[in-house]
Amino acid sequence: MEEIVTGTEPLKPLKKKSKKNKRWTWKTIVEQRQLIFMSVPLLAYIVTFAYVPIWGWTMAFQDYKPARSFSQQKWVGFKHFEFLFSDDNFLRVLRNTIGMSLINLVLGFTTAILLALLLNEIRKVFWKRTVQTISYLPHFLSWIIVTGIAATSLASDGIINDVLMRLHLIDAPILWLSEGKYFWGIVGGTTVWKEVGWNTIIYLAAMASIDPALYEAADIDGANRYQKMWNITLPSIKPTIVILLIMQVGHILEAGFELQYLLGNGLVVDWSETIDIFVLKYGIAMGNYSLATAGGIFKTVVSITMLLLANWTSKRLGEERLL
Repeated sequence: MEEIVTGTEPLKPLKKKSKKNKRWTWKTIVEQRQLIFMSVPLLAYIVTFAYVPIWGWTMAFQDYKPARSFSQQKWVGFKHFEFLFSDDNFLRVLRNTIGMSLINLVLGFTTAILLALLLNEIRKVFWKRTVQTISYLPHFLSWIIVTGIAATSLASDGIINDVLMRLHLIDAPILWLSEGKYFWGIVGGTTVWKEVGWNTIIYLAAMASIDPALYEAADIDGANRYQKMWNITLPSIKPTIVILLIMQVGHILEAGFELQYLLGNGLVVDWSETIDIFVLKYGIAMGNYSLATAGGIFKTVVSITMLLLANWTSKRLGEERLL
């Protein structure tokens, strides 16, 4: 094959380059075969539990009846999706889901970053590990135990009302779990208490990789601790914050299920129900599996869309991105 000359230097034949890349690819596969074999069980797990169940999405476009075979199901198109978006109950739970998810997102990010910054400033290793351990412990408690603690603390004779009355901030006990206007705040506060310590782990790991010479130079320039946190620590962990934020935006409709289901009651039902509870209550419990599947598809599509949008926005702003 003759070389093609364009301007000043000849272009190498594409065929030879393709063969070289192919040989390099197979050589890499052979050299890393142990890693590939180790990844096979994980790949099989993902395919089995993440991709194979997508076949079940066909139920959302049918009037699915468990006793019938696939060929006997009645296809109804977007009937169940139209019902979702025209149903006042679904629009209400969508509002609740987005509201609680945004509260969890804002509180979770700010408190985790703040706690990580404070822990990073502790010089005594013993006290740092002690605080870390105490803050991590609630993460390992089940939601049943957490909701029990929250319900007991928020009772009319609980510690919250007792402290507020002793501080003369209120004159009479407040029925926290009987008024809907408090429910979102209770969910956000309880979630932060349970997860804030665990969420600081990745930020502390990012802070541990910061070059100590930067802090030494700041000390020479006379910077105090707050100036070093603002000008060195936060900019250094900014890529980590952006990546985690993009991932969290993709879970915008994941406000939770256990906490809302266990703390909710008839008095706050208009504020406590989320999409997951709606799917359980009006879909699975009533045997309407098509409606439940439609709700799940809606959540998935919104999550993927928000993830791609957040990633594109981060790219446009010149920040770190997932894709």
